[in-house]
Amino acid sequence: MRMILTAASRSILTAMFLLGVVSAATPGDLSKYRNFQLGSDLATVAAQAGEKAGQANLVASRPARIQKLEWSPQLVGSSAQPEPVRNVLFSFYNDQLYQITVDYDRYKTEGLTADDIVGSISAANGMIATHPVIDKALQSPYAVPEELLGRWEDAQYRVDLVRTYGPAFRLIATVKDLESPVNAALLEAKRLDTQEAPQREAARATEEAQTEQARLEKLRLVNKPKFRP
Repeated sequence: MRMILTAASRSILTAMFLLGVVSAATPGDLSKYRNFQLGSDLATVAAQAGEKAGQANLVASRPARIQKLEWSPQLVGSSAQPEPVRNVLFSFYNDQLYQITVDYDRYKTEGLTADDIVGSISAANGMIATHPVIDKALQSPYAVPEELLGRWEDAQYRVDLVRTYGPAFRLIATVKDLESPVNAALLEAKRLDTQEAPQREAARATEEAQTEQARLEKLRLVNKPKFRP
């Protein structure tokens, strides 16, 4: 019996292959994006991405160590499937991967509708989105509105699909239990930075003055013997 695909089915299949979510994880498993596992340490993720752990950006060192590592997937070979992902940001809390943010290239997803992508992720995960249509406006750290298109979650993990400016699509996978500790740590780090700012500024000024004094002393030793009134 020949299978007949509707236009909607073809759109969903196209989105599944373009976005690369078909092999993201086993059905119902929200803990993985492609081969990356939430909860992994920085060294493991960096090795999988072909990056160096030392390239991770240190966001905060206390009261918790928060780091971010960027990765841009590259095509391998001329016959490789087109890569729709523009950039992936891995976020770590005390060396534990707590969030994966995937930004898709707007030009390589052009023509795909929100329903196409929501449908493809639902099919890949074996779960139906709890918000299959635009639900509310989210606010990014840069005050750019983001529209929540779909959400998949279980007791431990949450995956959100949002539409950002451009427009472009973004997928965000998060360890739910670590959200509050991360936000609390970032707030405390900001408070400590503000509190310690005067001391850091005073230390910087002292160091600059000492450096300048040492420079002048060296010049004095060179120029004094040569000076003639």
